[in-house]
Amino acid sequence: MLVLLGTGVVANVALIKNKGFNGGFLMVNIGWGLAVFSGVTVAYNSGAHLNPAVTLGLVANGAKTFGSAATHTLVAVNPGTILLYILAQMLGAIIGAVFTWLAYKQHFDEEPEPANKLGVFSTGPAIRSYAWNLVTEIIGTFVLVFVVIAFGKQPGVSGLAALGALPVALLVIVIGTSLGGPTGYAINPARDLGPRIAHAILPIKGKGSSDWSYSWVPVVGPIIGGLLAGWLALVLLPVITK
Repeated sequence: MLVLLGTGVVANVALIKNKGFNGGFLMVNIGWGLAVFSGVTVAYNSGAHLNPAVTLGLVANGAKTFGSAATHTLVAVNPGTILLYILAQMLGAIIGAVFTWLAYKQHFDEEPEPANKLGVFSTGPAIRSYAWNLVTEIIGTFVLVFVVIAFGKQPGVSGLAALGALPVALLVIVIGTSLGGPTGYAINPARDLGPRIAHAILPIKGKGSSDWSYSWVPVVGPIIGGLLAGWLALVLLPVITK
């Protein structure tokens, strides 16, 4: 749901002959934020784990269980469950991207620019500088995970899903409008790598390169940012008690 609606808004803005064509970066930011809203809403059973960077950040912060206490689906955190969650996030991202391609198939066929087609699936820098692009992704993801953890420190709140979908959606929108310009703000390894894989394997007319030379940045940057947020939150975000 997250990637279907997120890549869908980019397709609407970027691909020729769409009703939303040239809708602008703000439309993309709002669309991705509301895609997160939808994803968090339907993923409550897993604790709304949609992002490997968030999952790893919560582990770094000392999470002992994943899932939802409300639906009695709590599982112990261990290497197996971490791997399973990340694989599920990747698979969901690939499937979401495939459905976006199906929804916009005729517009992909009409679009003359390969870069616009790739931009639907994955992020790319406005100015290509791998080191600085990495810094941007680290900072953006740090903000995401740090604020999510801060919500969870408050009384009566446990897990991403328990926050309610709206605060997380607004957080993603503000990260996009504030920090998203340099790289397109992946802030989620699965969100970028999964659709990039879909782009590589789908029979998209005139698709061009999948830009694998850049693909490590929106994977490594968010992982570093998520882990840093988890570790620093142990010191900077004391647990609030009643």
